[in-house]
Amino acid sequence: MGGALVEVVHDRSMTRGLKGAGKLEERIGYDFADRELLTSALTHISALSGKNRHGSYQRLEFLGDHVLGLVMSEMLFREFPRADEGELSRRLADLVRKETCAEVARAVDLGAAIKLGSSENNSGGRKRPAILADVCESLIGAVFLDGGYVAACELVERLWGERMRQPQKPIRDPKTVLQEWAQGRGLPTPSYREVERTGPHHNPEFRVEVSLPQLAPAEGLGPSKRVAEQAAAAAMLTREGVEPAKQDA
Repeated sequence: MGGALVEVVHDRSMTRGLKGAGKLEERIGYDFADRELLTSALTHISALSGKNRHGSYQRLEFLGDHVLGLVMSEMLFREFPRADEGELSRRLADLVRKETCAEVARAVDLGAAIKLGSSENNSGGRKRPAILADVCESLIGAVFLDGGYVAACELVERLWGERMRQPQKPIRDPKTVLQEWAQGRGLPTPSYREVERTGPHHNPEFRVEVSLPQLAPAEGLGPSKRVAEQAAAAAMLTREGVEPAKQDA
């Protein structure tokens, strides 16, 4: 009898989850052929028992992060034919940063569909920007696997298109913002160090580390040292809860 009761409760829980997933599909304008991909994309590690992380969204988040960057780069390239590399890079950085992904997630009420463990749920995990951003990226990864690149492009267009076409807000140099932020806290000027250079001579990729006392270092990648330094500064600012794109000069 007890086993039957557990089975009934489990089935009801799964039914509620499927209904929630169906509503999310309506909101994002995409129906999954493989519902397991959608389930994985929405499952936080706290909802899984044991140490098995393969059922969570983490691997899909990794994929979705890179798919979003590629799709958005192509969209920007086509939408702004007169923009130089610097402008395209600034626009891209603003559109794919964690804060923007969290805003997109809130716009489609993604938090309501996330599967969380009880402790994470009770502590407000559905509204936590880091989780919302991660699941937003994992959703893109799941759509890419389920429907291919075209489906991922269409999803990003629906969710980011209007935002992408808005007039660009003045974006302050992340290195300048980080230096001012550090000085305001009595810290010295941030130091930058080239960690690695890879790729052919005509198309290198630099990895740069930025350091400040009392803080863990942050790294950034770019086709030049300057761009990599900017990326590293932006990474540290994001980690510390500072948003360069929203600060006025």
